[in-house]
Amino acid sequence: MSISSSSGDVLASALAVLLVLLACVELGDAAAAVSVYRLIQYDLAGAPLGSRAASVNHHAAALPLPAGADLSRSALVAPLLDLPLAFLREYLVQKKHLGALLILLPEKFNDKDAAANNDGNGQLKGALAELEKLLLHEEVPYPVYFAFQDDNFDNLLADIRKIASSGQPASATTGGYKLVVSSPEPKKVASPIISNIQGWLPGLKGEGDTEQLPTIAIVANYDTFGAAPELSVGSDSNGSGAVALLEIARLFSRLYSNPKTRGKYNLLFGLTSGGPYNYNGTNKWLRSFDQRVRESIDHAICLNSVGSWNDELWMHVSKPPENPYIKQIFEDFSDVSKEMGVSVGIKHKKINVSNPRVAWEHEQFSRFRVTALSLSELSSPPEFLESTGGLYDTRESADAESITRTVRVVSESLARHIYGLKGRNFDVFAENSSLAINPRYIQSWLDLLSRTPRVAPFLQKNDPFIAALKKELSEHTADVYVQSDVLDGMFTFYDATKANLNVYQVASVTFDLLFLLVLGSYLIVLFSFLVITTRVWIIPILQL
Repeated sequence: MSISSSSGDVLASALAVLLVLLACVELGDAAAAVSVYRLIQYDLAGAPLGSRAASVNHHAAALPLPAGADLSRSALVAPLLDLPLAFLREYLVQKKHLGALLILLPEKFNDKDAAANNDGNGQLKGALAELEKLLLHEEVPYPVYFAFQDDNFDNLLADIRKIASSGQPASATTGGYKLVVSSPEPKKVASPIISNIQGWLPGLKGEGDTEQLPTIAIVANYDTFGAAPELSVGSDSNGSGAVALLEIARLFSRLYSNPKTRGKYNLLFGLTSGGPYNYNGTNKWLRSFDQRVRESIDHAICLNSVGSWNDELWMHVSKPPENPYIKQIFEDFSDVSKEMGVSVGIKHKKINVSNPRVAWEHEQFSRFRVTALSLSELSSPPEFLESTGGLYDTRESADAESITRTVRVVSESLARHIYGLKGRNFDVFAENSSLAINPRYIQSWLDLLSRTPRVAPFLQKNDPFIAALKKELSEHTADVYVQSDVLDGMFTFYDATKANLNVYQVASVTFDLLFLLVLGSYLIVLFSFLVITTRVWIIPILQL
């Protein structure tokens, strides 16, 4: 090999190293990788709503912003209570450009968190409710994610604000942090499934009795809807109703297991899906019944949000309170509640059959001319897609004692109705008896539902949670059946509900250029040394 060739190789190697380094304009190390939860993306009657993008690759910014800051290429990181709704509303209404938004949620929504933020009780939940209301009913053209605030995010915010205090926003020139979410384009959820689970406790017929026994239905929807599907656990709405139903089924299964205490009413238990979507699953469930089954229903009790009340429940009805059936049911509830030291009020709301909006689950029964009621801690019907198990509805939103009180009101009034005990101050499910309500059972199921997201379009019919509900209902009832159907086409949902966020610490271009200058100088000196050494020492030796 010639000497000139060796010199050329050295020069080529030096240039190659320089080119590689020049290609790395931004030098960065991964500072952290965390789970983030995307704002729901859906269409309602063809109108696009929620977050319409998923991928993020922007420098991080934080409030307060420097004067004249341009957020079109920035990912804004904001703790919940530091994010003014007026600021966010302005960006949405005026269609201002924002690279991405990352909202940091407190790890727990309880009074301690509120006190730590110098806010009154309920401030966090109020802020979350308002935020959800805004984000759910607007088209958001940029990615919006939620994450839980911790020490790492606190340190990140402090660094971002320190960089911003220089008066320059984070960029390739100034350095800082870059947030990256690599996510494919969200796809439509094809034919979202809703699953209803039902079980029977057959009543006892007398000898020679050929008539069909009347049926009492106890119903609760178990699914949720919220700004972040992966965080929508709905402890109160309507995990509390589902838990109460399971405990009532357990209690009456013990009574009905003995022919001597089996009542002359069939009991039908239904865990329904599609609750946030005008109780679409309840409608499909009722349509699946044989007409004789529907006509046999004496009345239906729908349990909705019963996990956070102290001394007052509300019985919502479509028929006038003067109706003999409604009057009798209300009196049964009132008698039991007075003995317990609580009260049950009654609210009448006529239904409009031509209006597709269904505010309460019992209204679906009313449309089939079945007497029904909804029992709830809410005194008025929630707005559409509100109070359906959103971000604020966590385990701290519901307590087992409230559900226990609900179970006692319903089960005792049902027992007095079934066994003709009206007017008698007699507790069928007395404490410390074999038929006593089991607080531990309630607690364990409430804990399970409080850590299980249940947005129906993202629950497959073979989901382990559906299987768990079916198995539990099978423990206490007979002829358990899961009815799966497609959610009506008014809604279209999109996937990509959860992702990993990578946070990179990026060095500034000034640092990069200085580093390249020093390294380039070193390579030039090294190259010069090699050339001089070759010419002065190696060539004369080889010529000898």
